[in-house]
Amino acid sequence: MKRFLAAALLLGAFCWPVLAGPPSSAYTDLDIDRDCTVFAMAEEGEGEWANLVCNGYRGYPVFLYSGDLRETAFYGFTHTGDLQPAWESFSAFNSVGPKIEWRLETIGDRSVPFATIHRRTVTQDDQPSGKLEVLVVSKVGQVGTRDGCVVGLVLATGHPEANETARTIADERARDFACGSEKPVSMGEPMPAFRRNE
Repeated sequence: MKRFLAAALLLGAFCWPVLAGPPSSAYTDLDIDRDCTVFAMAEEGEGEWANLVCNGYRGYPVFLYSGDLRETAFYGFTHTGDLQPAWESFSAFNSVGPKIEWRLETIGDRSVPFATIHRRTVTQDDQPSGKLEVLVVSKVGQVGTRDGCVVGLVLATGHPEANETARTIADERARDFACGSEKPVSMGEPMPAFRRNE
């Protein structure tokens, strides 16, 4: 009987699915000169714009698009042949920060990024410093679905708990967020105007 129970417990150990722990974070740097390659840019008379692909987390790329002193970013894998996903950016002049936080879930023995948190500096003339800091939470495009977009906006200026708030939004909303039909959640005021153009 004891041998039977031991065998059953051993078999059960192999049959149970690998349970993932709580999400964790990893960080990557974004140095435009060092980590990015320009794959398209304005020609003479077209204004100033550039499209770049940058190193991300363990093979997950970061696509950075800039134009008219505004930037938008896509994290992960885009649709085949579509190197310009929807433009998602603030209406005011803005720029991305030098560090990206990747939220990870454990699948088997792999850590898979499902969301990013990336700080933006947004010009705001009505603010004492002339700018606001906003954490942009984005869904990471995966190889199979290639579906990525902005999930949430968290005002960081004057809000010391902004990082935790952004992680909560990432963990609770990013994986099942329907890009294109759901609107990003916005936390904190005054939040700079934000738009998505297909």
